[in-house]
Amino acid sequence: MGRTSDNSNGGASAGAQGTRRQRRRRRLRKWLLWLPAIAIAFSILEVASLRFINPPFSSFMAIRLLGAWVSGDGGFRIAYDWRPLAKISPTLPVAVMASEDQKFAEHDGFDFDAIQAAERYNARMKARAEARGRPVTKVRGASTISQQTAKNLFLWQGDNMALRWGRKGLEVWYTFLMEHLLPKERILELYVNIAEFGDGVYGAQAASRSFFGVDASRLSSAQAARLAAVLPSPRRFSAAHPSAYVLRRANAIQRQMGNLGGIGALQDVEDAGR
Repeated sequence: MGRTSDNSNGGASAGAQGTRRQRRRRRLRKWLLWLPAIAIAFSILEVASLRFINPPFSSFMAIRLLGAWVSGDGGFRIAYDWRPLAKISPTLPVAVMASEDQKFAEHDGFDFDAIQAAERYNARMKARAEARGRPVTKVRGASTISQQTAKNLFLWQGDNMALRWGRKGLEVWYTFLMEHLLPKERILELYVNIAEFGDGVYGAQAASRSFFGVDASRLSSAQAARLAAVLPSPRRFSAAHPSAYVLRRANAIQRQMGNLGGIGALQDVEDAGR
């Protein structure tokens, strides 16, 4: 009789444990189902808060600083000093638009004409490189200021294909949110404050002080064009000691600034945000 009772208790205990495991699995599945909704809600809150809060740092800044520390450069420091757009010379945002995104005031975050043009150009460069048996060295991007702001603030760099496609998907999502939750003028203000203009030098004020010894409010048109000219590769090119390529590019940017209407182009941005 005693053994029968023990078997009964053992069976009941095993059954209770099985029931608890099933409940835990159900709770876990429920949380997993909620995770995408939580991630979406968090990202919306992240972007919406930028309407009122100036970011103390960006994802790119954090990754750059961490990378320096991991490599043993414990003395590396980020140069970053937020300035409202009203306290930055208007020549810089215009230069950035002339260099990076001439249709910034017109598009909704994505310049599809530029994307198609870049695809055609890159296909030609790839075909030429393959014909010569060489790797592709020149490619053209088509990211808008909104896309670059989203990537700088929230994402990461890298060439790993799996991570790259994941990043691109997130970049599209954050760009969509920024364009719908923030005025165009605010997106431009964010970009000129977090863009990297030199190794570890982020934003208009830090770049103006580091490279020209002036406040961002006093940047000349030529200085602003030089800062915009290094944006594709700020760790390779220098605004303070420009190469012949940077000077040619800066001169072209200044001409394009005139084509955009000079500082009057900022009125178009302000109107687009209304």
